[in-house]
Amino acid sequence: MRGQIVKISSDLYFVDCDGFVYPCKCRGLFRKEHITPVVGDYVLFSKEKNLIEEVLPRKNIFKRPKVSNIDQAFLITSLKYPDFSDNLLDKFITLMEINHVKPIICITKKDLLDDDDFSKYKKILKYYEKIGYTVIYNTEVSKIKKLLSNKTSVFTGQTGAGKSTLLNKLNPEWNLETGEISKALGRGKHTTRVVELFKILDGKVMDTPGFSSLEFNEVSMEDIRKSFVEFKMYPCIYKDCTHTKEDECVIRKMVKDGKILESRYNNYLSFIGRDVE
Repeated sequence: MRGQIVKISSDLYFVDCDGFVYPCKCRGLFRKEHITPVVGDYVLFSKEKNLIEEVLPRKNIFKRPKVSNIDQAFLITSLKYPDFSDNLLDKFITLMEINHVKPIICITKKDLLDDDDFSKYKKILKYYEKIGYTVIYNTEVSKIKKLLSNKTSVFTGQTGAGKSTLLNKLNPEWNLETGEISKALGRGKHTTRVVELFKILDGKVMDTPGFSSLEFNEVSMEDIRKSFVEFKMYPCIYKDCTHTKEDECVIRKMVKDGKILESRYNNYLSFIGRDVE
């Protein structure tokens, strides 16, 4: 039978199949072949033997937290308290692009800004929309619910950006006091944190401690370059251009002309370990 791992506890793998959850163990061969199932994996299993027989190909996999097959990530981004951070936002976007996860930028705390203060952020957010990203506000609850439908999602972003507030709007019965998704799902705040996959509305959400690795030491410069989607809009005359110091680089020209957001370009340089000129 085909199912999906929704929780792992010690050597037990809880597999959901048609609404029933089966506690399973893995074939002994997995250890020999260095196969490590993670939450989110689709598997073939025997419900009679409670045994996972095969891990099916993954759409993506993350090391920290150990999860797989995520469709989209809501990047919770505050405009005030904490202040907006384009660097952190671009780090999350780059991480998701590299792992083939759709980033959704969800803005919070707009109400703490007056029109003049918000105008500068509005231009930045319009740019992200122009290059193809969905930008929504935490007040747009109906839109968020539609985006959750038939998808496996994670909620991540700045600490203190208002994740709990957003989740309360999705389901007021949760009555969250902190940013822990686990509390919304009926688990005590002192419970040891484990990764778990839950059904929410018409979709699924990963309850994780968060993406703890936002550095790109193990990521190639090419993968980082490809993750900046706007670079593809302006083909460079150099096939393998790094867009750093090359003469006649189209990307550098687009930055100078204001077609590419300067903060995005500067963050790109910092991610590949180059100084901002």
